[in-house]
Amino acid sequence: MNIHEYQAKEIFEKFGVPTPNSGVASTAEEAIEIADRIGGRVVVKAQVHAGGRGKAGGVKLVESSKQAGQLTEELIGTHLVTNQTGPTGVPIEKVMIAETLDIKDELYLSIVIDGDLGAPVVMASSEGGMDIEEVAATTPEKIFRVIADPLIGLSPYHARDLAIALEVPSESIRATTKLIIDLYKVFIENDCSLVEVNPLVVTKDNAIVALDAKINLEDDALFRHPELANLIDPNQLDPLEQRAYKSDLAYVKLSGGRVGCMVNGAGLAMATMDITKNAGADPANFLDIGGSANQERIEEAFKIIVDDTDVEIVLVNLFAGIARSDVVAAGIVAAAAETAAKMPLVVSMRGTNAKEGIEILTDSDLDITVVTDLAGAADVLQQKLLELERSN
Repeated sequence: MNIHEYQAKEIFEKFGVPTPNSGVASTAEEAIEIADRIGGRVVVKAQVHAGGRGKAGGVKLVESSKQAGQLTEELIGTHLVTNQTGPTGVPIEKVMIAETLDIKDELYLSIVIDGDLGAPVVMASSEGGMDIEEVAATTPEKIFRVIADPLIGLSPYHARDLAIALEVPSESIRATTKLIIDLYKVFIENDCSLVEVNPLVVTKDNAIVALDAKINLEDDALFRHPELANLIDPNQLDPLEQRAYKSDLAYVKLSGGRVGCMVNGAGLAMATMDITKNAGADPANFLDIGGSANQERIEEAFKIIVDDTDVEIVLVNLFAGIARSDVVAAGIVAAAAETAAKMPLVVSMRGTNAKEGIEILTDSDLDITVVTDLAGAADVLQQKLLELERSN
């Protein structure tokens, strides 16, 4: 789960991570009040769930509180389009007004889970303010990594090694070491999947400050943090993702895909997406109905898929357990009737009531091809896609 920068900053401050003085505004009047309190010359930062805000005009320096109010009025209610959003962008409903700092150097710092190692990894670079992917591609030697022990945690000497590798001033090594340790506490104690500061700055007086704050929270751990679950902003989601969120469906819209994927289980979803790629097409979405979906949720899941204008064909891959095949089939038929969907469906059903589910589908007037396994699904999918290309 993504959260806004101002929310991440509040979490940072609870753990002693130094950040610039700031406030959040949703109106020009609030922006002026905050800017006056800070000192007039401030940075106005659009609060959206996307990187690349600066290049897209979502982060600007202003010289007075009046300008802060004017810029806030211009931004609020618009959509910001960055290299990390779709063409429609994401809505700006709040801005953060932050003090300016005299910056001497910009660094990069993040903590992520390395799935292969099964451990948190702290990454640091002297190339702050840039896309870390670009740094990794062009100057990988400037990225320093430390693997934290999942049980022991991040040792202070490891944090100190990173501070030294970043070549911060000698008088700032202790503060940098503490900041790294405090960020690791943020990561562990809030069950994060990502904590990132870009840039982490060294000021002219050698103070170390987190100029930016980014936190991604692990969805599956939110039951332990009800106060963090309330930080979600559904308005930052794609409209189809908003609908999926309200129906408790795991859905991610993927750009450029033609095949809508409807499955039960995340692992099966990944395998289904691989099959789609092997068939020569891109998946249009990741949609996991879960293990206990009822007919109402199935119907909404199918509607979400067919409401995606990029989808030309639907691949249903079900390994039924608690979620019965006949219930899923009934949901698909009902949703298809309601939406008047005419696109072809390739369906593989195994498990509980698979025979009954297949009968429900084949007895409908939908364009359905039933297959017995993923290999068969790939063959049929490839054939159907070729037919669609010929007809177009």
